[in-house]
Amino acid sequence: MRPSLLFACLVLPALSLAQTIGTHNGTFHCDEALAVFLLRHIPTYRDAALKRSRDPAVLDTCDIVVDVGAVYDVQKNRFDHHQRGFQEVFGHGFTTKLSSAGLVYKHFGKQVIASELKLDAEDPQVTVLWLKLYKEFIEAIDAHDNGISQYPSEAKPRYRSRTDLSSRVGWLNPPWNLLCQSLFVKASQLTGEEFLNRLQYHAQAWLPARDIVGTGLLTRHQVYPSGGIMLFERFVPWKDHLFELEEEQNIAREALPLYVIYPDEFGGNWRVQAVPVSPESFESRKALPEAWRGLRDDELSRLSGVEGCIFVHASGFIGGNKTKEGALILAILAITM
Repeated sequence: MRPSLLFACLVLPALSLAQTIGTHNGTFHCDEALAVFLLRHIPTYRDAALKRSRDPAVLDTCDIVVDVGAVYDVQKNRFDHHQRGFQEVFGHGFTTKLSSAGLVYKHFGKQVIASELKLDAEDPQVTVLWLKLYKEFIEAIDAHDNGISQYPSEAKPRYRSRTDLSSRVGWLNPPWNLLCQSLFVKASQLTGEEFLNRLQYHAQAWLPARDIVGTGLLTRHQVYPSGGIMLFERFVPWKDHLFELEEEQNIAREALPLYVIYPDEFGGNWRVQAVPVSPESFESRKALPEAWRGLRDDELSRLSGVEGCIFVHASGFIGGNKTKEGALILAILAITM
């Protein structure tokens, strides 16, 4: 074989045509706008063209199709959710029916995250972020597109909210009585930028906090033998992480931490905070003693016998002391009283 022909035989199989993403035309929604953006942030579809049509013949020319076509088939790269009988959910404890955003995120989300953060797709941090971003970002889009109410009650809401991401995408559609150029590309960019901003926050701030809380949970018996007190040497948002980590580690109810001690964000004082029964609850697992509640400064120090007291909230969910040692003694007394 001549060298030139050999070269052609070696090179030509590596060449590939540009990929094409298909979705429906007409009024667009948040879910397919985000689905297209996510696909364009993995290597396979990074430079993909976009076709918007409901014509099956046109869609059949696309390499991947989202939110149209009445087919969900991973092997065929078809990701619609409108067909009768479709009940796919994200899994991992989530039960909300998926939209095209959730479908694409379920199958390609780890690739998007790994690509953006320059991590291996099998890195455990990628899985943690993949689950967190579904909970905090994608699930609401799935629910909104599928008409699932956030509240199980049918009671009339007290007010309307139209500033969520799905609503902002909806406002980019042309008015019914005006002929305007479609702003789908702008909508896709809007959803994607918000997703990436959220991803960067969770990777750069949320995930480091999770590591700190995880360490505090593991070492709490060194702070107090029962494990009822956690100590952080710097302020860190801990509530969401604590409840997730407790569940993951299957900690027995009697071994759960009751108080968290940490430095105030400002002023150099220390706080002792009772752990709530749930992240959103105002009820504590064990509130600070009733006798201390609503007292401040010297009066509180005299009653508790602990120097440097600043306050205990009237509900008993939090208190303050001028030193770490003072806050720790308050927590120990609260456990034993």
